[in-house]
Amino acid sequence: MSFSTFSKDFTANMYTSVENQFITKYLPQADGDCVRAYLYGLYLCQCAEEFDAEHAAKLLGIPLKRLVDIFVFWEECDLVRVLSRNPLFVEYLPVNAAIGKPKSIRPEKYAEFNREFYKLLQRAKKDFKPYEMQRILEFLENNPMEQQAFLLVAEYCVKKDGEKLTANHILNKANKLCKERKYTYEQVEQDLADFNAHEKEMSKIFVLLGIYRKPQEGDYEYLDKWKALGLHINAVYACAESLKKGSLSTLDILATELAESGAHTESEAREYLKRREELASVVFKVARKLGVKVQNPRAYSEEYAEKWLERGYDEDSLQLIGTLCMKLGYGFPEMDHLLDGLYADGIVDGAGVKNYCAAQDKQLRLIQRIQSVCGVVKKTQSALDMVSAWQRWNFSEEMILEAARRSANASAPLPYMNKLLSEWKRLDVYTVSEIPEKNTSSNLSREYRTEAAIAADMRTSRERYYAELQQRAVSAAEKARAKAEQDAAFKNAESVLKKGEIELARAEIYAPDTVEKIQAKLSEAQKARTEALLRLQLSEDDLLPKYVCAKCSDTGFLPNGIMCDCYREE
Repeated sequence: MSFSTFSKDFTANMYTSVENQFITKYLPQADGDCVRAYLYGLYLCQCAEEFDAEHAAKLLGIPLKRLVDIFVFWEECDLVRVLSRNPLFVEYLPVNAAIGKPKSIRPEKYAEFNREFYKLLQRAKKDFKPYEMQRILEFLENNPMEQQAFLLVAEYCVKKDGEKLTANHILNKANKLCKERKYTYEQVEQDLADFNAHEKEMSKIFVLLGIYRKPQEGDYEYLDKWKALGLHINAVYACAESLKKGSLSTLDILATELAESGAHTESEAREYLKRREELASVVFKVARKLGVKVQNPRAYSEEYAEKWLERGYDEDSLQLIGTLCMKLGYGFPEMDHLLDGLYADGIVDGAGVKNYCAAQDKQLRLIQRIQSVCGVVKKTQSALDMVSAWQRWNFSEEMILEAARRSANASAPLPYMNKLLSEWKRLDVYTVSEIPEKNTSSNLSREYRTEAAIAADMRTSRERYYAELQQRAVSAAEKARAKAEQDAAFKNAESVLKKGEIELARAEIYAPDTVEKIQAKLSEAQKARTEALLRLQLSEDDLLPKYVCAKCSDTGFLPNGIMCDCYREE
């Protein structure tokens, strides 16, 4: 024994700590004597003085035999360990480690409950097995829920499940209510009333989404989440209605987006969704023109489409610009930069955009003709600007092509053409016949040429050689495609495939349930396309360029960057 101890006065002013779990889990199922004996024994654990069971029983006004039975009861609950019954000696265990041993259940305690419960089972045409009834009675023994409250839970499950009723469902629902500290008849009745209201809401959402099953317990977590985000239930309905088909997880993505955008009421939601659909439509149509695959249009809508529409560009104008950008090899960022320039120049309305695109197409065709004369010329915005400048200098296509012919041996054809045309402009020369003799290619060839110039000319000759090969291959493929597109069946199948790819990309994000249907439609279209090609005596390979050299695809360079050995000087 320690050399020091508390005095009686000091001990009287101390506190006896009772764990909350004892109060919530064990106290409701114990009678007053059991609780008094447990608490007094807990108090005595702190006292250093000798105090036997007889004195404790006398002080509490409980017979000694009854006191022993009480601690045997608490031992069954795993709250104490009875080390000896005569004399009584008890060791207290922590409440949070208590598991609770199975206890014999008094039948008379649950006689009325059993009668009412079996009536509910008869209504559902169910007959629980003995072990299932044992689990239910053990639940009532180990939890503070009132019997009438549990019967209310069972009645709710009967109405909801009917012949599919299970003991597990009843116990899971009752356990959930106990975790929420809802034990009384009034508390459970209020919770189920709210739940029934939620069930109607969820059922309507299921109808709007085309989900053909009953709502499960876990489905209602989405409702709680959406309401926590501040969304009105009609706003959620609007989201489900806009999706038409889909899952709760898909709806959750859209509802979360709605809340993040500050649209919480039905009117705000419908306005946002309408605008969102317009933006998504613009993104998908432009992406199709650009040849870009877009899965989630939201980022493109926020960064590009919304700005374009606010500036006054309509869908038709944006598709025209998209077609032009595709020819230039542009994506969304480059198209956005181009539109910034057009907006700065005041080209916004449909007529202005149409005229601009027509002029750019004309210049692109001219660049293609220049390329056929002098070799590789990239179709870039700077090249278009240069051609536009030459036209503003009042040079005809004939003069521009003459400059291209004279630049055929130059390492950089466009700058050389620019030099020639600027010189002719200075000399006020605007027809081929007026060009001074000193500027002819024969005189140019007699001029002194450095090794660097010779190497550059050789490189230009090589580039022109491969450009001509590529042009022939591309022209043959374009000719075959033009023949195929004259066939109505091929054209329809091609259209279905192009539209279907966009629909499939959208469905993968917004309506996964429709993916299989879209894939089937695409498969049928692909089959129709193949049949049309066979009928036209064409193959898929005919629609693709057939290059002379399979190793470098008529580029002059292998995939590892080394020059191909297929070049032959003419």
